[in-house]
Amino acid sequence: MAADWHDLVSPPKYKVRVEKDVFITMRDGTRIAADIYRPDAEGEFPALLSLSCYGKGIQKLPIPKGTPIDFRAGNAGIEAGNSEYFVTRGYVHVIADSRGTGYSEGGYRYLSIKEQEDGYDLVEWMAGQAWCTGKVGMLGMSYFSMIQYLVAAQNPPHLKAIFSYEGTTDLYRAFGYHGGIFDFGFFFQWWHHIPAHTMAPLEIPDAKLKKMIEAAKGNRDIQGNANVYISLEWPDKNPIMFDHAIHPHDGPYYWERSAYTKFDKITIPIYCLSRWTTWLFHLPGAFSAYQGINAPKKLTIGLPEAGEKEKYEFSVGRPWNEGHDVILRWYDHWLKGIDTGLMDEPPIRLLIQGTGKWRYENEWPLARTRWTRLYLREGGKLAETPPAPGEESDGFTNLPTLKPRQKVPGVEYITEPMTQDLEITGPSALYFNASLDNQDANWMVELFDVSPDGSRRLVTMGWLKASHRELDEAKTKPYQPFHPHTRSLPVEPGKIYEYAMEIRETSNVFKVGHRMQLIIKGQDSPYEGPEHFREIHYHLLNMEETRHTIYHTPQYQSYLLLPVIP
Repeated sequence: MAADWHDLVSPPKYKVRVEKDVFITMRDGTRIAADIYRPDAEGEFPALLSLSCYGKGIQKLPIPKGTPIDFRAGNAGIEAGNSEYFVTRGYVHVIADSRGTGYSEGGYRYLSIKEQEDGYDLVEWMAGQAWCTGKVGMLGMSYFSMIQYLVAAQNPPHLKAIFSYEGTTDLYRAFGYHGGIFDFGFFFQWWHHIPAHTMAPLEIPDAKLKKMIEAAKGNRDIQGNANVYISLEWPDKNPIMFDHAIHPHDGPYYWERSAYTKFDKITIPIYCLSRWTTWLFHLPGAFSAYQGINAPKKLTIGLPEAGEKEKYEFSVGRPWNEGHDVILRWYDHWLKGIDTGLMDEPPIRLLIQGTGKWRYENEWPLARTRWTRLYLREGGKLAETPPAPGEESDGFTNLPTLKPRQKVPGVEYITEPMTQDLEITGPSALYFNASLDNQDANWMVELFDVSPDGSRRLVTMGWLKASHRELDEAKTKPYQPFHPHTRSLPVEPGKIYEYAMEIRETSNVFKVGHRMQLIIKGQDSPYEGPEHFREIHYHLLNMEETRHTIYHTPQYQSYLLLPVIP
């Protein structure tokens, strides 16, 4: 019988010693503050770096393990990982404040090239200490994970592997703007968690910056949201929101901070781990990195619990402790040379929603995928047969004056009950023909698994601003449209356009008796639904009352392209 890999990884045998507020000098003379957690023994150990803007001090607050995220409690950024877990197993853990935050000197500008270079300098400083073997990895989720890719692209010689647990790689498409629609809700709350004391100036000439600010202030949608507008008048109130509001299109600002633009520079082993429910931020980053980086790599996508039971809670707990055994196995292999059979397993591991079962795969998308169209049909039907002549269009009117708990206007399409289990695993796309009676609008879609009793579970999502419909044909795949988002194209009111919308990756089995439901709407709402993401993510509202009309005829077919697994 093969040994369980849990019996092969480093066991806990050390106690922890701590050095607080150690200052490390960067190449430009700026001093970065760090806390160092080490085994209480002589000798050399591999080391793990955690770097973020959240403040090293809060990482060890006495919060009960597994406490859910609560933005009122400010615990969202406690994501550096459990030092005691790794240190007792023979690792050094260094937690550092990004420049301009916490106790570190300098000016903060999130994920900037300066912060990336600081990561390089910290890795090399750690490798040169008497307590280090010269082999360094990185640790932490979300922001701590995003910076890992950027530091790896700097190629510090002693960084031997990274483990990205929930790491966005595209700062425009999966952080600030979804389909070109500004996700201001996250930045509104996020800035309150960052202990920044000095901001580095944006490297934009004053005259150009003034024009960018005035252009943003002239945006009707921004004028309809005082939180965003005031950040343009007083940038110090929320610099992160300000940065994104004046950069409505993809470009150098985002490219500097986006790992996907640097994948060709990353050559060390990577492990990408994410959750099926982080459609807005981290899920696309895991797939992007896995597909884009040419190095030894692994990919795991699951749900918060690593066990076999089917759980659908949105968030892992805080302080972050989940998945540490998998991370230990990874670093034991690459930093300690312990053979736990990790690299003998297939590279991809997926939790199949709807079944609660894990499955290994060898490639993404899956080679056996049967790309299948489900057409939008008259009467709110979603079916494999194309539309018939004379089918009437569907529509809804976007209302910028919704009241709390008022249902968001939209149209719904649903299949007949499944007569056999249907699995979709992979990326999806929505191709639809539509017109507007306005010069721009937002399109948002949600795909649900509806049970026979009427209860439903959100499976995946997609977004697209009408003026951002332009495709990059060189990067577009039928199942994954790619929009450059570098300019806005005018919309002619009343004209029918074909929109190609990327739908986030998913894996789900629609069981016998269940139905698939597609909802298309023009806005989201922080009031609608109990899901956690709705409380912190909401998009800039289209402030013009706008009629959305969707067509489904032989001439103007509209359909979902789904990755059906036979």
